[in-house]
Amino acid sequence: MSYNGSGTFNINSTGQPVVTGTAISSTVFNAFTADIGTGLSTALTKDGQTVATARIPFAAGINSSLVTDATSTTTGSIITAGGVGIAKALFVGTTANIAGATTLSSTLGVTGAVTLSTALPVASGGTGLTSIAHTVQVFTSGSGTYTTPANVKAIWVRAVGGGVGAGGSGSAGSPANETGGGSTTFSTLTANAGAGGPNSLTGGFTGGTAGGASGGDINQTGNPGTSAPGNTSPPLFQNFGCNGGASVLGGGGIAASNGAGGTGGAGTANSGGGGGGVGGNSVTYASAGGGGAGYVEKLIAAPAATYAYAVGAGGAGGASGTGGGTGGAGGSGVIIVTEYYV
Repeated sequence: MSYNGSGTFNINSTGQPVVTGTAISSTVFNAFTADIGTGLSTALTKDGQTVATARIPFAAGINSSLVTDATSTTTGSIITAGGVGIAKALFVGTTANIAGATTLSSTLGVTGAVTLSTALPVASGGTGLTSIAHTVQVFTSGSGTYTTPANVKAIWVRAVGGGVGAGGSGSAGSPANETGGGSTTFSTLTANAGAGGPNSLTGGFTGGTAGGASGGDINQTGNPGTSAPGNTSPPLFQNFGCNGGASVLGGGGIAASNGAGGTGGAGTANSGGGGGGVGGNSVTYASAGGGGAGYVEKLIAAPAATYAYAVGAGGAGGASGTGGGTGGAGGSGVIIVTEYYV
């Protein structure tokens, strides 16, 4: 053979090497040319005529001067019908297009954005989605069962109870007291409504009590309705009643001005704000504002399939007495559920 197994070409046919005075022999010469032919046939040709019959170790790597992008498995600088084994780090200077499945046996580190043309399956650690990071459901009234969407990893629940209605105003005829709203619940989370306060005839009246909350990561009590402890003489409060208390979401009703047939401002719908009171006159006591409802929020990891919920209604405003007005209704509660898929 012309190669020694380590890449060195040797001429070792019979009669070689020749020395001075050696007679020309066709046998020796033909063996020499055959050895040369074997050596050349073993070498790889630059025009691609020959095919390697074994793996070739490239000590300094492979450098291609072809600069066009690969657009398929049959284009680009390196084309292989088989797989590619890479023992060290792989660096791709531009876009990497993978037409088939990709299996990762270790952590994938990404420093830039990743765009998926199809969903990454949940079984592979994905969300089954291509672009939606989260969704939101809002429940503004009633009760029922919340169903966690498929592939949701966590939910953030925020809820507020129903606001307290304001009391009615009047000089006689027993204007109605404030009316408490309804509590809002989501599973074990509770945002309470406040309690109603007295009507305007008692004198020195206080606003409706604010609602509290329980079960959440944050449990916040609302603001009480505005009080008027000096309301012992009608002339002191002949123009305006008292504002309703706000919840964390705000929404307290604005007090109405003096008088017969007036109505206090209602708490904003789905805010849990208390209703606004009504003004009085020289013989009519003004009324207090309703209290704001409590607020609760909680992040629930690995949520259950379903949860029972109920949204608290706002309390009704108190009816008017003689020469007075009707208290504003409390704002209804709300539940906001943000659903996270990653």
